[in-house]
Amino acid sequence: MENQDLLNKLIENSCCIFEDNLVGIYLHGSMAMGCFNPMKSDLDILVVVENSITDSQKKKFMDVIIVLNDNGPVKGIEVSIVRSKYCKKFVYPTPFDLHFSNMHLSWYKSNPIEYVKKMNGVDHDLAAHFVIIKKRGIALYGKEISDVFGDIPSEAYLDSIKNDIINSEDEVIDNPTYIILNLCRILAYIQDGLVLSKKEGGEWGIKNIHSKYGGLIKEAIICYTSDQNMILNYSLAVEYCKYMKGNIGL
Repeated sequence: MENQDLLNKLIENSCCIFEDNLVGIYLHGSMAMGCFNPMKSDLDILVVVENSITDSQKKKFMDVIIVLNDNGPVKGIEVSIVRSKYCKKFVYPTPFDLHFSNMHLSWYKSNPIEYVKKMNGVDHDLAAHFVIIKKRGIALYGKEISDVFGDIPSEAYLDSIKNDIINSEDEVIDNPTYIILNLCRILAYIQDGLVLSKKEGGEWGIKNIHSKYGGLIKEAIICYTSDQNMILNYSLAVEYCKYMKGNIGL
């Protein structure tokens, strides 16, 4: 299924399920920032509702998402449903009413009733998602971004993105392109106040990070934007992670 068809079906079904309670649907992540790779990127979506939603609505929505996820990009769909009051008057960590990504697929398929009852709470990642929506996001349906999302304190955004790289020395071996480029874009925010995609973060890193790591970053960009996988110099990658974390303040 083409991504635009998938998004159209998501909008259509969300309108039917949530009706007047639906405030808007917003695209963030790599597709919104122009570096989507169908082999390596997921579709990042935030659905905003005015009031709480029922378990029945959650189940209907999840059944739609599972079908779309099966027909979507390789990494699937990541979607959260959040109430508008937490978007306008930001709370950290941010409460959510429902969340799905590929890592939760088996749980939903094995026990959907339990999933819709228990998949709610708070999520530190939403601070980063909100900032990207405000800076680079696309309103797919409903109210304009500026009418829905209030200010997000920089401390919350920074804490949110730092959470992604706390264990980078261990995680770089399994997910090198993500970790290498993510470290770049976090440092770009700290040093220059920039909200960048992973690709843009890598490009910033080549210009601003010690040249001994330039080849590592360049290879990460190539692999992120193609179907190649990194052949990792593990010792250099771990050294890079420690160097970057030191500059980030971890």
